Amino acid sequence: MHDFMLKDLPSRIRYHDFPGDGIPILFIHGLGCAGSFDYPDVATQSSLAGYRRILVDLLGSGFSDKPNDFTYTISDHAEYLADFVTSLNLDHFVLFGHSMGGAIALSLAARCRDRLAQIVLSEANLDGGGGAFSQSIVAYIEREFLDRGFYEIIMHNQQTSNETWAASCALTSPLALYRSAQSLIAGQNPSWREILYALDCPKTFIFGEYSLPDPNLQMLQDHGVQIEVVPNAGPFYGMGESARVS
Repeated sequence: MHDFMLKDLPSRIRYHDFPGDGIPILFIHGLGCAGSFDYPDVATQSSLAGYRRILVDLLGSGFSDKPNDFTYTISDHAEYLADFVTSLNLDHFVLFGHSMGGAIALSLAARCRDRLAQIVLSEANLDGGGGAFSQSIVAYIEREFLDRGFYEIIMHNQQTSNETWAASCALTSPLALYRSAQSLIAGQNPSWREILYALDCPKTFIFGEYSLPDPNLQMLQDHGVQIEVVPNAGPFYGMGESARVS
């Protein structure tokens, strides 16, 4: 595992960098997840063997540092990732983002669109308002979430079929989780959807079959976004559907 020191904060993000002569792919994970946890199975599929694959843990997640003096907004995640991309000399690369990671990928794409070869989004946040998970987080006030809400969410998921995801979420900073959820709900201007529509590179959006029907499907197609559907899968298909995602 490698690390990268942020420019404006004495903290490090950590990442895997699997070698390959093909175009680099930067994987950005979702809320309560970690690249080091979610993506090794995807990145090691034979279909991606020739590509350079970079699996990052966002600040506050996984093995990366968890400072209390960072904002954890979508925009500020994208800002340090832009420096990260520059440090790796990624002059032509593919972005892959899942859920919140899709919103961050789009914010990053707006900062380095001249270097972007393609963007692939899986069930990404495109507009403010968040989803069920982020809304359940901000249903608490911040202090209440830090004191007990975070642990209630972990315990609930440990007792259900989401035990594997709970193990990943338990490694997330409660503050990072809360403030990132707030940022997803707040949205931004221009929206992530507007950024996506304005990109000139090839664009793909992946749905799990069980997430359909979804009105976004037709809207995305109308704006030149290629649609892919993972059969027999819901929105959190990544860990169990590695071969089909790759």
